[in-house]
Amino acid sequence: MLTLKVITENQDEVIRQLAKKHFDAREITDRIIALDVVRRTSQATLDAGLTEVNRLSKAVGGLMKEGKMTEAAEARVQVAGWKEKNRAMEAARAGAEAEIRERLILIPNLPDESVPEGKGAEDNVCEKTGGVAPELPGDALPHWDLARKYGLIDFETGVKIAGAGFPVYRGYGARLQRALINFFLDSARDAGYEEVEPPYLVNADSGYGTGQLPDKEGQMYHAGLDNLYLIPTAEVPVTNIYRDVILEESELPVRNTAYSACFRREAGSYGKDVRGLNRLHQFNKVEIVCIDKPEHSRQMLREMVDHVQSLVEKLELPWRILRLCGGDISFTSALTFDFEVFSAAQKRWLEVSSVSSFESYQANRLKCRYRDATKKTQLCHTLNGSALALPRVVAALLENNQTPEGIRIPDVLAPYTGFEWIRRP
Repeated sequence: MLTLKVITENQDEVIRQLAKKHFDAREITDRIIALDVVRRTSQATLDAGLTEVNRLSKAVGGLMKEGKMTEAAEARVQVAGWKEKNRAMEAARAGAEAEIRERLILIPNLPDESVPEGKGAEDNVCEKTGGVAPELPGDALPHWDLARKYGLIDFETGVKIAGAGFPVYRGYGARLQRALINFFLDSARDAGYEEVEPPYLVNADSGYGTGQLPDKEGQMYHAGLDNLYLIPTAEVPVTNIYRDVILEESELPVRNTAYSACFRREAGSYGKDVRGLNRLHQFNKVEIVCIDKPEHSRQMLREMVDHVQSLVEKLELPWRILRLCGGDISFTSALTFDFEVFSAAQKRWLEVSSVSSFESYQANRLKCRYRDATKKTQLCHTLNGSALALPRVVAALLENNQTPEGIRIPDVLAPYTGFEWIRRP
């Protein structure tokens, strides 16, 4: 979340920057600033009251020694009065602080100056493209028909077991999933990321720490009896490893990678664009998470983007990188680059990764700090990215590599799959 200092000292600039995200911050920041006045005034009055209680308490002892019982009794009455006032000031200060925090977590992160203006996905800016889209025959099949033809994915049984958006992978389809996961993890490890295996459920503090709560609460599956949430991405548990942690400067940057299943309600998603693997409630993903110093985080973001680019290139997929506009960037992100691959049979681009810098926004919520050379603690910067999400990668691989003889497996995956072709059973 934004710091109170940023809002109280730069309100107009905060309002200007958040307008790029189409968020009107005037009313909420006015209220926060008013509450801060209450907080500071209450604290000052409380400090003065505590000083007065201490003075009068000492005076009571002196008066008792001198035998001035009437004066001592009067002083005790004054002490009681001051203590009552102090309790009121303490309650006012605590109430103001609590409401300030409640409102701070409702304010999005400030977008980077390089984030383009725009209302939605149509206004995102294409930064870079690569690869060559294959020329498929007119009777080329979309991946959901290929999955049925080759016995790779059983969507209907998934509906029976859990519901729409929970496919069952079988045979070559299951092996392709496992191969991609291992390929992505090995690639991340070779790039210097430490592999971790996180929990798939998190508590509310973890959700608040990375910003999924309260912003995305309606999109998360909630296990109400235990008040736990199924993770929408491994970003949540992995980043929360560093909640309430002070790292040494020598430990930075921290690089972690994790495979996990991901769970998203995707409420309100309907139509042809969600068919097959295009949008699921449960899917597999390999995530990369970095914790870094502010002055190095922009370089880290470039390194992460380069890493994801290397993956789509090795998979021989046509790709493009988009710089997200203000209207499409997430609540918590300061700067995001989306990767899309071209699905030749569907003739559309499919998002397979988002690589984002959150600057100090998540770190402030998490209290994730580092100790610099002067022993002063400072907020870290956090970054994360999909490297990669499997469903749409699989969709593009199946569609783009279909031939009359079967579906060709990219050379880089063959050592992981144990087969070079998928043919009809």
